[in-house]
Parts: sequence; C-alpha cells; structure tokens
Amino acid sequence: MPPVPASREDGTDWHELRARVAACTRCSLSATRTQTVFGVGNPTADWLIVGEAPGADEDRKGEPFVGRAGQLLNSMLLAIGLPREQVYIANVLKCRPPGNRDPNPAEAAECMPFLERQIALLKPKIMLVVGRIAAQNLLRTDKTLGSLRQQVHKFGLSQVPLVVTYHPAYLLRTPADKRKAWEDLKFAREVCGRV
Repeated sequence: MPPVPASREDGTDWHELRARVAACTRCSLSATRTQTVFGVGNPTADWLIVGEAPGADEDRKGEPFVGRAGQLLNSMLLAIGLPREQVYIANVLKCRPPGNRDPNPAEAAECMPFLERQIALLKPKIMLVVGRIAAQNLLRTDKTLGSLRQQVHKFGLSQVPLVVTYHPAYLLRTPADKRKAWEDLKFAREVCGRV
C-alpha cells in the first residue's frame, strides 16, 4: 500500500491553522471575501457540524451559521440535547463565494486541507454534514442528498462516522422536509451513542 501523502496543514495547531486560513490566497475567493470564516465551537467536541460555505452574514461576522439558517441549526441541535456551545461548526470553504453561488470543485479542493486538519485536531465522534454540496465534496460523490441520508458514511483516514442531512437554509425554504431532518438528527445521535 503506498504511503499517504502529507497534507499541507499537517502538524499545525489550532492557532497556526487559524492564522493560515486568515492569510490564505490559494483561490480567487480571497479577493472577494470580507474575512475568512474559520469555524467556531468547542475544540474538544464530539460533534462536528459541516456546511458548504459562508454566506453574507457569516462573511460579515467571521463565524459560520449566524443568520436565519444558523438560528434553525441551533434549534435543531437543541432538539437532540446539544447546545451550540457543545459542538464544533465549520464549512468546507472558509471564504464566501460571490452571490452565495455553489463552491466550485477547485475552491473546495484548495480548502479541504484546512477542514481535514480541523478534523484531525478535533477528533470528533461524529460528523453531521448539512446540505448536498458539503456532502458531495466530503464524500467525493455526485449522488443526491436523498440517497446519502440515513446511512453511516466514513470520512478520512480516521474513518469518522459521517451522517448527512438537509441544510437549514433548504429547510427554511422547504419546511415540509423538517420531519426528515429530525429523523436524520435522531439517527446521528444514535450513531454517536454507538461510537
């Protein structure tokens, strides 16, 4: 078996990784961002929540999931007994794509080492991935979100259990799917309890 190539971010601690993200110019998004959105939460959390990219509110504040979608995410987590302060929240991309467009594959590839290092430092028991774009990037697939739900995927070298659900912004537009998201959250809680 060939050796696993080292990531550009191997060996960095939280402080150095945050500084590298803040100074990043690996893709064109660095020219249009207000600031980077590193991630927020408990650095020893069992749960890592991963979205696709910052939106306008997140770009202004420098924190993921702070707008209406973030409020819904907080409510979703509380429903399974997890205050926001007990989880860690990050995105695949650390900069906002202009106009909130979907991240392109090259942008996601440039940012992935940052997220992979966050995962290595955090050592979560479970990853809850919200939204199709984040799920497709992390799982390197083009499958639909519906076909990725309600199963345990594994991520990275550490094979972290990963569960996929709907993005809170989608649920704000399509409230009829909140029940499915609730099922996903209960499933993720059950998976985490088995780890």
